[in-house]
Amino acid sequence: MFKKFTYKYWQDGNWLVGQLNEIDGVFSQGQTLEELEVNLAEAFTLMLSEDKELIKDLKIRELELEI
Repeated sequence: MFKKFTYKYWQDGNWLVGQLNEIDGVFSQGQTLEELEVNLAEAFTLMLSEDKELIKDLKIRELELEI
């Protein structure tokens, strides 16, 4: 089963740091966006192997906010 996730990222020195929006605690870094995405996927897989119930009932909704 596949689910789509989104992430936010920012520059920190020479690194791109990213965090999955839908799962708290999944962070990683990479020197390119491609490397960051691979590392985020690995971090997610490691977290999931620790707690398989983590995404069992995952629901995603959008919230529109004025900025």
